[in-house]
Amino acid sequence: MFERLLSRLLQLKRIKSKKKFNRSLPTNELLWDRWEKAKFNGFGKGTSVYDSCCIYGDVKVGEDTWIGPFVVLDGSGTLEIGNNCSISAGVQIYSHDSVDWATSMGKESYSYEKTKIGDGCYIGPNTIISKGIILGNSCVIGANSFVNRSFPSNSKLAGNPAILIGGKNID
Repeated sequence: MFERLLSRLLQLKRIKSKKKFNRSLPTNELLWDRWEKAKFNGFGKGTSVYDSCCIYGDVKVGEDTWIGPFVVLDGSGTLEIGNNCSISAGVQIYSHDSVDWATSMGKESYSYEKTKIGDGCYIGPNTIISKGIILGNSCVIGANSFVNRSFPSNSKLAGNPAILIGGKNID
C-alpha cells in the first residue's frame, strides 16, 4: 500500500516537473524543494540550490543565485557567493586544502583561506575554484576550468589553469 502511494506521488511529481519546467529529474530532486534548501541554509531570497549539492562549513550566498546539481560548496575556511550568480552543475568551490597535511604524513594542519565570488558571476560546468580565490563582480568562467588565482571584476577566463581570455580588463 505504502509503495503504491509513494509510486503515485513520484509519478505526479514527475508529471508536474515535466509539464512546468520540461524536466525529468532524479527522485531526490523531485522530493526536495530547491528554494527551501537555500532558505534552510540561510542563503538569500530567491536563491535555489539543488538537493545533490554538498554544503560544508560557513557558506554565505546572496539573493537570486542559482546553484546547480552536484556542486560542492566548501566553507570550512569561509565561502561567500554574491547575488545573481549562476553556479553550474559539477562546480567545486573550496576554502581549504589538505596538501600540507597529506605531504607531511599528517604532521601539518589543513590550510584554510576565505574564498569569495562577487555578484553576477557565471561559473561554467565542472569548474574547480581553489581556496583563497577572490573573483570580482560579473566574471565569466568557462566550463572545465581550474581557477587557482584571483581575477578582477568583468574578467572572462577559461582553461586549466584558468587564464584571462577576455573582458573589460583586456579588451
